[in-house]
Amino acid sequence: MASDFQDALAHDASRLSVKPLDTPSTEEQTPTQLSTNSTRLQSSSIASKDITNIFTSAASALHTGQLVKDEYFTLFEAVGALEIMDPKMDSGYLVPNEQLEDEYDVSERLGAEDVVGIMDRMLCCEMAWHQGHPLSQTLFTSIHIDHLLWPIPKTLDHANFDRGLTPARDIPMVNLVLRAYSLGTIKTCDYVHRRISAETYYEEEDFVTNLYHRSLLTTFESTGIESLLTEAAIWLERSETSDGLRKALSYRLESRKALLKAVALDMDVCNEGSNPHWKKCDMIINQLLETKALGHAADGAFSAKTQRRLASTVPPRPMVNINLEDACAHLHRMCTDGEEMLRILDYQGSNNLLTFVSTFQARQPQPSVYNRCLLQSLVFNEMKVLGRISIKQLILDDLGEIVLPADKLVDPANDEIEVAQDPRFEISRRMDQFIGRVGQSYIDIVRALSMNRSRMRRMLCHTIVDWDTIQLDAEEIDTELRPLTQEIPIRDSTPSGEDIWRFPLSSWAFYHKLHLMEWIVQLGFELKIYQTGEIAGMYWYLQYLANTRVQHLHRIETFTTRCFNTLPKLSPAQIAAFPRSSTFLSFAKLEASATQSFALALSLLYTTLTHLSLLSSPTLPYSTHSLRYSLRMRPFLPISIPAVPSYAEFAGLVSPFASAPRLFTNHPTTSQQAPTKDPLVTQTLTRIELLLKQSRKEWETIAKAPAEMARCRGCEDAWRAGVKNVQRSVIMAGIAVAGVRKWVEGGRERGEMLVVDVGENGNANANAKGNGKGYHDWWDVPRLSVVKNETGHAKGN
Repeated sequence: MASDFQDALAHDASRLSVKPLDTPSTEEQTPTQLSTNSTRLQSSSIASKDITNIFTSAASALHTGQLVKDEYFTLFEAVGALEIMDPKMDSGYLVPNEQLEDEYDVSERLGAEDVVGIMDRMLCCEMAWHQGHPLSQTLFTSIHIDHLLWPIPKTLDHANFDRGLTPARDIPMVNLVLRAYSLGTIKTCDYVHRRISAETYYEEEDFVTNLYHRSLLTTFESTGIESLLTEAAIWLERSETSDGLRKALSYRLESRKALLKAVALDMDVCNEGSNPHWKKCDMIINQLLETKALGHAADGAFSAKTQRRLASTVPPRPMVNINLEDACAHLHRMCTDGEEMLRILDYQGSNNLLTFVSTFQARQPQPSVYNRCLLQSLVFNEMKVLGRISIKQLILDDLGEIVLPADKLVDPANDEIEVAQDPRFEISRRMDQFIGRVGQSYIDIVRALSMNRSRMRRMLCHTIVDWDTIQLDAEEIDTELRPLTQEIPIRDSTPSGEDIWRFPLSSWAFYHKLHLMEWIVQLGFELKIYQTGEIAGMYWYLQYLANTRVQHLHRIETFTTRCFNTLPKLSPAQIAAFPRSSTFLSFAKLEASATQSFALALSLLYTTLTHLSLLSSPTLPYSTHSLRYSLRMRPFLPISIPAVPSYAEFAGLVSPFASAPRLFTNHPTTSQQAPTKDPLVTQTLTRIELLLKQSRKEWETIAKAPAEMARCRGCEDAWRAGVKNVQRSVIMAGIAVAGVRKWVEGGRERGEMLVVDVGENGNANANAKGNGKGYHDWWDVPRLSVVKNETGHAKGN
């Protein structure tokens, strides 16, 4: 049987022949023909047919967006069909006359102006990496850095361009100055990479940490590289280089050394208390820009071909180039943020800590990923807050400031009780149980605030569900603690006469949950999530949350005042604790009330504009009011308290008009045919004016609050700038209401048309910011303009 099989195989093979194509002889073929022509396997039983024209003709019958797909043609087959010689997918593909390796010689002699150009290009690549581009398209495109990193050097002396046993000293401009700067750049990136990788971030959304199996000199200490930078600077001073170029190179070496020291200090800053290297690096940035013209373009020293030697699963990508001005601007922000970030080390309480983090992360533009990750580490690292405070102490401080000032539940002396029969022993055990449950969730708030704004909102949506569970768990612990603290309830003054218990731990969790829910709604405005027809409803829900927080703070304040009045004797520490809690509660109520009044005013303003048919929304034929409402309320649906109102309840509460409120409307409204004299419109405008007047007074009071009361120590300037922007938004809202009233009371009768601009995606501040109006991201105030029909002349109100 085996013999028969071999005979059949030989018979089939005899029918096959390997024949060359009908092409000219090898001597007459061009290199292009040699690279494309090949031999073809032919068989007398196989007939081939060129279907290119047939396939092209059939494909031309398809319209744009149409796809013909066979159910058995999967992604695996699609990828397998890609040609190896496709330059977009094959990093090893060479076009005719192209060399596999670059012909750039890293050991050749370079002039000082060439070295300046290479240094500037390296800085641009480094900052592009900080902005989120991968190393394969930025720093690893440098041929000098590629030679330093591969093969992996065993010692620092081995890390040189020509890979001799010791660096050659006959070309010090290259092998000393440029080498020292390159090594400093690599080591700086190593510290940045390690810090970001150790914290919470999102790969390829904020930062790309892929090293492609390269090592960024991780095994070497920075002190040796700092010595090389110093040696290079000394050589420059003694060299015969012209004064201008010598200064340019010295500036770059000095800034590199300062930046390396700044990131090398890392978490040791908790012990040092400051990091002067950020400021030193920032002071040299202007000199880098002033001496930019002295450098020559360094295009030959950077190549995308270096990607062929990287362990990568993606096709080759073009190099990322940013100019030196943008790179220095990013470096300046990085140094400024790095220096100001250290103010958080001056611990002034838990709520001051949260205010600092939220204010710092709200900067425009947002701090770099490295700064945000370093802030995460400073806040919480190795079970310590700011390097010296335990998470237990942080939460006890927060409880004492909000709900339990000078209370036995947060007394540190409870931890020293060892007698099991003592109530304080059981109190300590129960409080440790609660802190163990809530500790990670509290730190997660800080981690969420450290993300980019879109990711921050997404994480907060998950966080509030966890805090809702914490609130329910805390109620049980509060009930268990009552006999130990011998709490006496407050008798309700209503006819029901029910007992009102304090529930301190549950109240604390509820307060934080409400604040997080408000942030989620406000971030929706900042991120331009809401459409024009949704703005009125979302501002109503914001005021609903703020009003709930005001009432909750009133409840907490009632119990705090009662405890202060019933304590028989107060120690100096207790005397200091109550005023601190009182000032926090008073300020928190003021801030929540100001938010509530302004949000309600804007909700009514947008509702009135919708009623007057002055707002236009995009047509969404596949959507309904209730479905869009469910979509916007989805993050809050799992929350038990406060419960999300049904759409029917919501629509009735938001609109003061008896006619269809058109909340979350999907239909464009362009006609202006509302009743000429509508008393309800006038009453609503009057109510809006009263709310804005109240909000304006409250925000003015907030702006005048001392930093200690506002809990903004360390970030006072940025915090006050934000409050000032809110005040401007309130003023502009008042101007908008006045414009609507003027138009309603007589403008329509004179043939004027009122045009409302709410910007792109419902963001009323989109155009205003471009004109320097100083609007706040969380408050979308519509801009109005009047157009006179008889003249076509437009004027702003």
